[in-house]
Amino acid sequence: MVSTNVMRWLSNFCDAIKGVIVKKQQQEIKLEIQIDDETASGQYINMAVVNHNDSEFVLDCIYVQPQAPKAKIQSRLITSPRNAKRLLLALQNNIHTYEQQFGVIDLRESTEPVNKFSKPVH
Repeated sequence: MVSTNVMRWLSNFCDAIKGVIVKKQQQEIKLEIQIDDETASGQYINMAVVNHNDSEFVLDCIYVQPQAPKAKIQSRLITSPRNAKRLLLALQNNIHTYEQQFGVIDLRESTEPVNKFSKPVH
């Protein structure tokens, strides 16, 4: 007859082994991401509108031309709430890294160049 301590140890050991196997399987997964030339060239946007319902988030990526009364949606991204949160976390991480390297991003709107040598990029 096996004691409860041995059974508990065996159970913990099996759980640990399962964790190692799961980690091993996760490490072996490789995803090859392909991109065509048109998509690789990208779309410039300077505005985004985000909406959601109970099952999805919709991000409308918009380019607003200066002094133009109209704007065009360049791309519409539709994703699940879980993936929207992953996107948020990835953006936060990248912005943190960017600001560590280049300084804090100023969100104030300005029509004046930062200095007399810089020009707005559109």
